[in-house]
This record gives sequence, C-alpha cells and structure tokens, in this order.
Amino acid sequence: MNDRIARLRAEMERAGLDAVLLKTVTAIRYFSGFTSEDASVLVTKDRAALLTDFRYTIQAKAQAGDCCEIFEVAGAAHNEKLKEIIEAGNVKRMGFEEDYVSYAGYQAFSKFGAELVPFAKELSLLRIKKSEDEIECLAKAQAMADEAFMELLKVVKPGMTERRVAAELEYICAKLGSEGPSFDTIIGSGPNGAMCHAVPGDRKLQEGDMVVVDFGCLYNGYHSDMTRTFAVGKVDPFAEEIYNIVLEAQTRALDALKPGITGKELDAIARDYITEKGYGPCFGHSLGHGFGLLIHEEPRASTAGETVFEEGMTITVEPGIYIEDKFGVRIEDCCVVTKDGKRNFAHATKALQHI
Repeated sequence: MNDRIARLRAEMERAGLDAVLLKTVTAIRYFSGFTSEDASVLVTKDRAALLTDFRYTIQAKAQAGDCCEIFEVAGAAHNEKLKEIIEAGNVKRMGFEEDYVSYAGYQAFSKFGAELVPFAKELSLLRIKKSEDEIECLAKAQAMADEAFMELLKVVKPGMTERRVAAELEYICAKLGSEGPSFDTIIGSGPNGAMCHAVPGDRKLQEGDMVVVDFGCLYNGYHSDMTRTFAVGKVDPFAEEIYNIVLEAQTRALDALKPGITGKELDAIARDYITEKGYGPCFGHSLGHGFGLLIHEEPRASTAGETVFEEGMTITVEPGIYIEDKFGVRIEDCCVVTKDGKRNFAHATKALQHI
C-alpha cells in the first residue's frame, strides 16, 4: 500500500494540498488495505494515520499496520484526534471526498481549521489503471460468474419466479466462493426484460420468454459484471433477430477495444450498428463503465465519454435493445485494456441458450 500512498502524495502535491482525508470504505481499502467501516485515514505529506474504534483495532493493525499509524478512538474522540493530527501537521488545505460527505460531516470537517478542497474525482482517477494483482482479482471474480451462469442454466426452468431465479443464482455464486453479489441481481423475464434494471419479482418464467440476467461476483473486494439473455423454450423469430443484432453490436465494439480509442468512439461503434438496424431509440443507456473495487468506476463508454483508453483500464461492453411490453436483450462482458488490445474476462457462451 505504500506505493499507492506515494502516488496519492504526488497528486496532493500537484493539487497544492497538505493532506487528504479518506472516509469511504473504497478509498480507505485502496490506500491502506483496511476493509471495515467506521474509520478515517488522514494522509499528510509525511504521515498516514488510520483512526478506528476498539471493534476494529486488531484488524486495522493486521491489514494497515505496515503503511499507517493506527489510533484507537471512539465517539467524539475520533474527530478530536483528527483535528490534533491536522494541527500538528500544519495542514492548511485538505482534500476530501465531496461526493460522499453528508452535510453534518462537512460541518464537522469545517472545524478542523483547514480549507476543504473537493478531491473525489482525483481519488477515483488514481484507481483507474489496475495493477496486475487487481487484474487477477477481477479475472477470478468473473471466472466464478461464468461458472455460476452455466450452472444456473441447468437448474432454472419454466414456472420459477424471477425472485427464485435470482436466489438460485446468488446461492450458486456463494458456493463457488463469491464474497457476495456485485450489485442487486437483475432478472427480467418477458416484458420485464424491457426494463434495463428490472427488480426480480413474482412473475413466473414461461414458454417464449427472453430472460435478461445481469449479475456479478466479488473476489477480494473486486467486482465482476456480466449479462446474458436466454430463452425459455421456443421464442418468436423477432426475438432471435434482436438477439443477433445485439450480439453483433457487442462483437464489433469488442473488436475495436484497444488503447487509443475513446469511450465515445467505442460507444458509437455499437450504437451506430443498432441504429442502422432501426433500433437506435431502443438502446438508451451507455455502452459501458469501468469496474474494480466499485461496480461503477471511471472510465465510461458513453456518448459523452472523452477518456482515451489506456492499458490497465477496465470497461464493460453491454449493448442492449429493449422492446416495451415485449422483451429485452442485453449481452455484457467485462474487459481490461491491454498493451495491444483487450483481455475479455468473460467466457460464458453467448450463443442463445434455450431452457
């Protein structure tokens, strides 16, 4: 973690900051290794301090003792200790995670005596390129998801509710070693599949349904993210036509994914093809997003995505077409940009599966 703190200090210097206060679980984990809540990490020019209470002191020493001073504090003493360290370090300008701080939290920080400088975007960009260790964690998370989906196809059957399918899938993921769902599992059957983020409900799978399954696994805190759409029995030829359009759009975007392309350009490759086929208005979300310790991170593959992709950046590629009152189709893989192209973590079949 010391190398990450060193990169953080370099960014602090560029921004003219004397310190950065980390409060989110993600930032604290990335820069210190500590994985629990109820903590603060304060990084100054020459000091890194982690403050937590009695419940987590032993854990903090084991996970972050090599890079941080550990302070056991509770209640009001927590902010008092932060203020003490800030004053001792003569901190005049302090970065903070403005996107995640409540009004009450901001008021408390204002009493520390340092100018508060928004710094959330800079912190997220420090995580945008994944290390080799991070990439392998992401690969393991996706390997579990791949296996889980193929196992699901063996047990799912007509008559199951969407909620039951989601429960079966999450159980399979847990048996395979997932630390939990990457996000709330999406199961959208038949007309519910036209809702991009359908919440699993009591609708039962029935003959002729297209079923959208969007889920992910967690490994060492790192997220995978995949979507597959399968058919229940024989489906309308129109549904198969839409499926093939989405698959071709995804294939074209995946083939183009490499260093130097922007998120906007990548999005356009899939979007233009879907538009050419007459379904542009039915693809209303972005093509993809970065992923790592969070399920949604920078960069973005969207109509506004200006980031130029570089080696080590992650991105999902997930075009979809949604026909209201009928069905939806989405196919998603999660990738990392490599020196010459991309590594696709997802290997589960994309041939339309019929159960």
